[in-house]
Amino acid sequence: MERNIVTGKNSEQKAASSKQFEEQGHLLTARRSLLTDFGFTLLELMIVISIIIILAAVALPQYHKTIMHARETVLKDDLHKMRELIDQYAADKGKLPQSLDDLISAGYMREVPKDPITDNKDWNIVTGDDPYSTEGGTGVTDVHSSSSEVSTEGTPYSEW
Repeated sequence: MERNIVTGKNSEQKAASSKQFEEQGHLLTARRSLLTDFGFTLLELMIVISIIIILAAVALPQYHKTIMHARETVLKDDLHKMRELIDQYAADKGKLPQSLDDLISAGYMREVPKDPITDNKDWNIVTGDDPYSTEGGTGVTDVHSSSSEVSTEGTPYSEW
């Protein structure tokens, strides 16, 4: 058996240790490739981002339509309720209210609702002759939105 003077190992031990080193090297390489295989390539990320952008572009207009439909529905409901309360006030009191504040002070409403289109409490009040009054007075006969915008139906909100 040949003996290496510097390290004190024979040739068989050298071969065994170099084989073991190679196996450890392969394991390290295998571990590195496993760790790097968990990431995404730039191309894959760009494809996913593109798909998300396309889906958002399709969904956003529908979202805006849904929001406007909800606002219009709330406006119609608020106008209907306020008109009913004006009629109830006139039937109960024998005269039309002079303002929407009369409906609040008489307990018909808790507060004047916000116009969902303008997001303010700025309603257009229509006054006219009071058919219930014996003296020929005037009062609130109708209420409309103060918005100058046009609805999805094609009519101005101020005409509702």
